[in-house]
Amino acid sequence: MRIGFIGLGAMGESMARHLRAAGHPLAVWARRPESAAGLVAEGVPLCATPAELAARSEVVVTIVTASADVEALAFGGDGLAEGFAKDAIHLDMSTIAPDTARRLAERYARQGVDWVDAPVSGGPQGARDATLAIMAGAHPEVLERVRPLLEVLGKRIVHIGPPGAGQVAKACNQMIMVSVVQACAEAMRLAAAHGVDLAAVRTALLGGSASSRMLEIMGDKMVRRDFSAGIEARLHHKDFGILMNEAATAAVPLPIAAQVWQQLNALMTQGMGRDDISSLLRVLEATQAQGRLRT
Repeated sequence: MRIGFIGLGAMGESMARHLRAAGHPLAVWARRPESAAGLVAEGVPLCATPAELAARSEVVVTIVTASADVEALAFGGDGLAEGFAKDAIHLDMSTIAPDTARRLAERYARQGVDWVDAPVSGGPQGARDATLAIMAGAHPEVLERVRPLLEVLGKRIVHIGPPGAGQVAKACNQMIMVSVVQACAEAMRLAAAHGVDLAAVRTALLGGSASSRMLEIMGDKMVRRDFSAGIEARLHHKDFGILMNEAATAAVPLPIAAQVWQQLNALMTQGMGRDDISSLLRVLEATQAQGRLRT
């Protein structure tokens, strides 16, 4: 399939390379052309506008930051909608609001263009290893058309439901994942307060019921105090904004998520947005230090 790709960031470049390696002709558009320099040097065409990219593609894959970014790419000036032929597909793998996904699907449908929201979990490493978990919102027949592409990128592809449903699943994923990171941070902080070996505590917990992938990965970063970003914490903050808005709209109480949301707000206020989400440990440390100063 002729593929267009937008979003050559921490995950996107690896994903684009996998699609190309699988034999799909690839072209790209980039807001910052320098981000596409590596692919362009290898002969991948760089289009001048999203509309130009859409005109030469059967499917355009996007993985960008926020709802507004996807809307602008789709229906802004020189947007994808201006270039898509009938029956083309916009396959969005960003994390955006479910309502935005539904609205874009409806707008595209009026011009005979199909939509799939397929947000992912697995981070940059999952993108490099092509082991992403993919949560798809689409009409079944449309999903089947892009399934061969998704199978290149991930190991688990689950059809959640119609357009927008993939984003609901991703909100649930982020809620659980970051809440577990917060729990890991609290465990590490409690252990540190007792002066015990954090690495030993983590090893013990990994052998019991508290074991989780977040304890394995983020707990290790906390023990080593490596707060360099895999995915920047500001993106998790953005994702929590989406899920808390969904909770308010649906009148669904999320008491644990609401507390984690406040910790993420504190993380952003303390200037750690471009660091790793394991920095939630530093938020607890700062709070404790401020308490000592007040006493």
